Amino acid sequence: MSYIWCAVIFLFGLLGGGCLGYLLRYYLLEKKREKLESEARNIVSEAKKEAETIKKEAILQAKDSLFQMKAEFEKETKESRKEFQNLEKRILQKEENLDRKAESLDKRESTLGKREKQMSIQEKGFADREKELEAIVEDEKRKLESISGMSCQEAKEMLIGSIENEARHDAAVIIKKIETEAREIADRKAKDIISLAVQRYSGDYVAEKTVSVVNLPNEEMKGRIIGREGRNIRAIEASTGVDLIIDDTPEAVILSGFNPVRREVARISLERLISDGRIHPARIEEIVEKVNVEIETSIRESGEQAAFDVSVHGIHPELIKLIGKLKFRTSYAQNVLQHAREVSFLCGIMAAELGLNEKQAKRAGLLHDIGKAVDHEMEGPHAAIGADLARRYGESPAIVHAIAAHHEDIPAEDILAILVQAADALSGARPGARKELLETYVRRLEDLERIAGSFNGISKAYAIQAGRELRIVVESNIVNDADVVLLSRDIAKKIESELTYPGQIKVTVIRETRAVEYAK
Repeated sequence: MSYIWCAVIFLFGLLGGGCLGYLLRYYLLEKKREKLESEARNIVSEAKKEAETIKKEAILQAKDSLFQMKAEFEKETKESRKEFQNLEKRILQKEENLDRKAESLDKRESTLGKREKQMSIQEKGFADREKELEAIVEDEKRKLESISGMSCQEAKEMLIGSIENEARHDAAVIIKKIETEAREIADRKAKDIISLAVQRYSGDYVAEKTVSVVNLPNEEMKGRIIGREGRNIRAIEASTGVDLIIDDTPEAVILSGFNPVRREVARISLERLISDGRIHPARIEEIVEKVNVEIETSIRESGEQAAFDVSVHGIHPELIKLIGKLKFRTSYAQNVLQHAREVSFLCGIMAAELGLNEKQAKRAGLLHDIGKAVDHEMEGPHAAIGADLARRYGESPAIVHAIAAHHEDIPAEDILAILVQAADALSGARPGARKELLETYVRRLEDLERIAGSFNGISKAYAIQAGRELRIVVESNIVNDADVVLLSRDIAKKIESELTYPGQIKVTVIRETRAVEYAK
């Protein structure tokens, strides 16, 4: 029992201590809450005081800024008023000026009105006078027609004809003067350049010509070349592509063919067969095959050597072969490969003197006659064929144009084409460069004299200096001094359009007046 009471007492003690502790904690919390509330009231009151202070300061600042803005506004207002006043003054001045101008315009209009009336009156008077003058002119025309026996249209035609003749005469005089001055300057400059080019290049006279005859050691060799039943000659013709002509010419065989390379292969092959002595179809085919390989190698080496000689590089291999083929091509007995070299050198020299591209000029000169390597296989002029080949193998448009225009088949559009024309003429026209057949030479001389004689007023015409000059004597009573210039030009143009010739032809027209009297 005592334990129970002790436990009960202990429990009551615990309950009483808990209550006292709760009451104590509640009391402390209340004290703390009151303290915090008083602090909060103090903070709120201080905040209200600060807010009042800030509000007063803001009001004062706003009043100050408002005062400043008001002062600025008043200042701007004064300035704008001044500007408006100035504008009003200007507008008033302009209005006054406009009023004065309007008054002056009114005065001018009234003056013009009066003048118009006067002009209309004068116009009527002029119209009447014009009618009177027209009537007088018509009367005078009729009188002049009756006196002269010519109509008005006939008189006009006669007057126009006389004026035209005078104009032609004046034009001829002017042309003659201009041509004389231009010729003096151009000839001097051209002679300097061409003479320098010719002096710097030294070329050989014609020594090569197409070889078409093979010499035989004896007449018996003809029979061996023909062979039994003609089998040897047929084998040679089939292998080489050329015709063998065996006639009464002593100790000689003639080779005939349009292809100069094949003709050269046939010549070398036949010479080797003759020196070897073994002539039969199998040996002929063997020799021809070997010679073909040698000729192809020689063609390539000749083309490369020509390009190396003139310092032209980067040419297409096919063009190199075509250049080499020119070694076996001739024109008026002039070797075309040697001619191409000369033209290339001359083009380069003249281009250097004129300050142009020397490499390009040499390239155009070397390739200008490339069409002659295949002109026996293709139709058309060799200049057009060569231009097409150069274009096909990647040459520049300037080179292609120079090739196409070097014989004036198309007009020359740049100085490179003109340089190639000049160099081509220099190489082909220099003394000893070319030879031609007697029949062709005589025919050209006759054609020159015939063309000169087709013009009116020609007394005599002579083709001199191997056809390189045409000297014409005119009748002085038909052709005057001024017409001589036009006549020489017309004859030269007709020669250019109708004839084909190497180099150039000088046309000289001579007019002279002779007075003859006899002393008795």
